[in-house]
Amino acid sequence: MRSYFYGIIAILLMVTGVSFAVPEPAIVPNQSQWTLDTKFTHPEQMIVGYTSDNKPIRYWYIIVTITNNTRQDVDFYPRCELVTDTFQVIPAGKSVGTIVFDKIKQRHKNQYPFLELLDTSGDKFLQGEDNTRDIAIIWPDFDHNANNISIFITGLSNEIFVLKHPVKKQQNSEPKNVYLRKTLEIQYEVQGTPALVNGATLEYKSKSWVMR
Repeated sequence: MRSYFYGIIAILLMVTGVSFAVPEPAIVPNQSQWTLDTKFTHPEQMIVGYTSDNKPIRYWYIIVTITNNTRQDVDFYPRCELVTDTFQVIPAGKSVGTIVFDKIKQRHKNQYPFLELLDTSGDKFLQGEDNTRDIAIIWPDFDHNANNISIFITGLSNEIFVLKHPVKKQQNSEPKNVYLRKTLEIQYEVQGTPALVNGATLEYKSKSWVMR
């Protein structure tokens, strides 16, 4: 839906020549806005089994460490997508069995003894360093033709931006609202040959906060 929306925006800009600025997160948030402190590991691979033709079944994962220093307990509804430059969008947890998380938890049991899974991380985040949480985010293998990927994590902030849809209308003929949320974007370049047994490697490029 968002891809369609931005495609329409691009067409309108080309036709009308109207300038359009993509909204960015506030430099100085207002008093009602909060953002959780977040650290992350770079993506690692996990092979869990093989296909009938002996190809590895590969997964990618990162571990995010989140602390709520906002001085208040906040609602926590995280969501994450891996997006390739070949337009593949993979929601975290898609086609990921419990055994994958169990193997990741076992691999990192010394450093992250209380590791959680994104899909079961609850709906409330308590304030304070003592309530810091380590959360695993997992995806199945992505398109082998991709040269770059972006990881988008939403739910780390309550900041939103409302745009008017250029085409879709409400029942009262007013434009429908499109809600963009402050989102952490982490970008990587794909190196190596993903189809080989060892898979590809991902080189870190950048991180930024975007409205998405």
